[in-house]
Amino acid sequence: MSKSSNHPTPDDSESGTLVDASALSRAALLLRALNHDLRQQIIRLLYDNDQLTVTDIFIALRVEQSVASQHLAILRKARIVKRERQGKYILYSIDKERLVHINQLVRQLVAEP
Repeated sequence: MSKSSNHPTPDDSESGTLVDASALSRAALLLRALNHDLRQQIIRLLYDNDQLTVTDIFIALRVEQSVASQHLAILRKARIVKRERQGKYILYSIDKERLVHINQLVRQLVAEP
């Protein structure tokens, strides 16, 4: 709480800002990655199937391979999707633990007081 009021204030004492701009930017990237219909479909598909190749994904969703790859890259950058090489294949999967944590945080943010 600040000395001049009884209202709690966010505090980032290192920079003197009320909101950590770097953290806010990363959070925005994450939420933008989730807030897209096709990416939601990719997340659901991977969640239900554990691991898939980009070919599996673009065939299942009936999109171009390049479109699926671009959206997977956005989800990887947000650390929602992981990839693993197995021989000549690259398998994509969901970081389920991270997705559950994100969902909990989003629910807290939008909860009615």
